[in-house]
Amino acid sequence: MRKILMFLMLFGGLSLAAFAQEESAQNEVTDEDLKKFANVEVLTVEYVENKTEELKNMILNNEVIAGGARYNEIKAAWGNSAKEEEIKLTEEERGAYKAIKDFQDSLQQSVVEYKTELIKNEEVLGVSIYNKVNTAIKANPVLKEKLDQMILSMKEKKSEGN
Repeated sequence: MRKILMFLMLFGGLSLAAFAQEESAQNEVTDEDLKKFANVEVLTVEYVENKTEELKNMILNNEVIAGGARYNEIKAAWGNSAKEEEIKLTEEERGAYKAIKDFQDSLQQSVVEYKTELIKNEEVLGVSIYNKVNTAIKANPVLKEKLDQMILSMKEKKSEGN
């Protein structure tokens, strides 16, 4: 009986060791994982840049507000009725400014939704890889530096291509 018990303990211990090694191999971050993670970061930065440009164009090309100077004047007075009267804010300008402000206020949520969709998309990255890489770069500064270099390299290649 004792031999059987020892055999089961030994066999069980070996099984756990094999399982631990398998689990460890699954948690290793590969260069492909880093590349996918970096790609999501680069795509997100591009999205933010595009939305920022869109906002800038909304301000500069708005026929009602007529450019950045008036926009800044309205922005400084916004919410203060005395200042709004002082700058002679019209209802048409109020509506145009409100539309721009609403777009600007929605930008952060828009970026979060965009990045979330990229992360969820298994063809782009996938949640499991995102979590694995995110955990690894927090624990390993060398890996974080490698990721940062990869992101920088991807950005440079994209800017050279434009």
